[in-house]
Amino acid sequence: MKSLGNHLIIELYDCKVEIINDLHKVEDILMESVNISGAEIITPVFHKFNPHGVSGVVVIAESHFSIHTWPEYGYCAVDIFTCGDTIDSQKALTFMKKAFEAKSISVIETKRGILNLPIEKIKYKPEKMDQNNA
Repeated sequence: MKSLGNHLIIELYDCKVEIINDLHKVEDILMESVNISGAEIITPVFHKFNPHGVSGVVVIAESHFSIHTWPEYGYCAVDIFTCGDTIDSQKALTFMKKAFEAKSISVIETKRGILNLPIEKIKYKPEKMDQNNA
């Protein structure tokens, strides 16, 4: 069976504190990760917390990339959720690990939207809905 999406739950450990506590660096790294993956950016939103930490999400046409950082622990939690099979999440992941200078990484992969339908019936982009069914 084919799924609607692929969800990577990523944990980056022992990251460089100065990088993961810098709003602009975190945003630049996540945006470049999205570009490297081949996803289509819709809109990014990032926030710097006081006294430390950054959270952000990049909404993409294929779903989203998100990050939450805990500089006090050198830790980043990252999600890459994509629909379809054209996005290269592995390239994005490799780039992030290097850019955040993470010493170790953990990745859990989950298929989302596993439907009991024939593969040819699973669509990643919606078709126009019949107004009578809306």
